[in-house]
Amino acid sequence: MTAEVRAAGAGRLPGAGRPPGAGRLLLLPGGLALLAGLDAALTLAGVPAPAGSPRLAVLHGPLMVLGFLGTVIALERAVALRQGWALLSPGVLGAGALALVVLPDPLLGRLLLTQGMLLLVVVYAALWRRNGDPLIGVQALGAVLAAAAALLLTRLDVASVVPLLVGFIVLTIGAERVELARLAMPADAQLRLTAFAVALTAAALAAVLWPVTGGRALGLAVVALTLWLVRHDVARRLVRASGLPRFSAAALLAGYVWLVVAGVGLVVLGSPATSAAGYDVVVHATFLGFAMSMIVAHAPVILPAVLRVRLPYHRWMWVPLVLLHVTLLGRVLTVLAEQTTAWQAALVGNVVAVLLFALVSVVTAVVATRRRPRRAGAAIPHRSRAGVPAIPSPAPAAPSPTPSEDRA
Repeated sequence: MTAEVRAAGAGRLPGAGRPPGAGRLLLLPGGLALLAGLDAALTLAGVPAPAGSPRLAVLHGPLMVLGFLGTVIALERAVALRQGWALLSPGVLGAGALALVVLPDPLLGRLLLTQGMLLLVVVYAALWRRNGDPLIGVQALGAVLAAAAALLLTRLDVASVVPLLVGFIVLTIGAERVELARLAMPADAQLRLTAFAVALTAAALAAVLWPVTGGRALGLAVVALTLWLVRHDVARRLVRASGLPRFSAAALLAGYVWLVVAGVGLVVLGSPATSAAGYDVVVHATFLGFAMSMIVAHAPVILPAVLRVRLPYHRWMWVPLVLLHVTLLGRVLTVLAEQTTAWQAALVGNVVAVLLFALVSVVTAVVATRRRPRRAGAAIPHRSRAGVPAIPSPAPAAPSPTPSEDRA
């Protein structure tokens, strides 16, 4: 089991490094995009929201996927490169998110998001030059799809570019899972993932041009890739462990389940835009059930490495994780059954789950930070360790199955 845990943690953090102090500030616009996106979700659902802005409501998708997830992914990649100029990518993406929130015309924000994603492609190119890893190329391909989506949003609606955004998230997280669990993957894992990535990219582009046919092809590619990842991911074994490995593995497996749901939805519908209920299921199974669950799984190890904060695993983290998936299941069932009131309640539960995980993370980090000086200055070594939660180290041998964005 220990070898499996180390295999899961061996991919990202050796190159993560520590960002300049300004690096943490770059996450603030991403956080603002998350809050604005959640507010927009409530407004779209007809539920009372803190701001309740109709203008922000139509920007819900770009704020969540490009503003929030994009900024988080770009910041993590910039830290991995260890070059100050790489912070331009999350900085421009954050500026784009901020522009979407505060400016009445979204054009500048969308253009900034496009530029931020193109800068992320440049960061990936620099990372690839460092070690020639094909997995970096797969992630760069996802960033190209995101940049294309951001640019097309200046002329098209969100529903038209959903396939590109799906490709961005799936390729980014899929490549990171292969990278993080490299030692547990088959010898030809990189080659197979590259083949999946090419097929998925072609399907995503086809889905923009021929929504129904391309959408079904995209769904098949998503399901095939997900099943392959599940087959080889150490999360299937680590879910029988305890503590952080079990928590992270459970979050990963739940995310995979939702990605299969999204893929099946695309196969059935072709274009999710043909059905309001189908659109809700496909979009939120991907970006909430899959992407957000992956963030929850990776947060206890990645945030300490990227933001220089201590975030030890705590059993309270299970509460927002379970709430997220239970309310998302309720959301899917109620939207398919056309039960509007119950669907709205489930949607509010989604928002509460995301905010609750953020709150638990902040409180846990603050408590851990306050305990650290006392631990370091304690006169008796065994007392300095008493009662302090086990903190997974951001090193390759850390007892964690899932350090990683999206990123996303």
